[in-house]
Amino acid sequence: MKKCYCGSNQAFEECCQAIINGTAKANTSEALMRSRYTAFVIADINYLMNSHHKSTRPTKERKSILKWTKSVNWISLNIISTKSGDENDTEGWVEFKAVFTENNQIQDIHENSYFVKENNTWYYKSGDHK
Repeated sequence: MKKCYCGSNQAFEECCQAIINGTAKANTSEALMRSRYTAFVIADINYLMNSHHKSTRPTKERKSILKWTKSVNWISLNIISTKSGDENDTEGWVEFKAVFTENNQIQDIHENSYFVKENNTWYYKSGDHK
């Protein structure tokens, strides 16, 4: 079994891959956060764009985001906290730290991400870097 990149200890195929390929839905903001991290790891730019809310979607940066995510080595995702974002909510927050190496330097992204749910689908809307 290949474990999922998001650190859930579940099989990749049953966890984030199912959400990314559309055979399963992200039922919570945390599940969407985990699937987006995994999409960065596997450089699935289509999923990253589609799971980003249309009002803040960085379509002009699509090529540079893809180039960057392919240039780094993703190490781990740590979910620090969640607020709301459950199946019955319409918004949620996930604080996380994603660790990666870039140019042989260990770095991280520490963010409190804001998610919204529209038409029963979760979207990443914005994030505050810590």
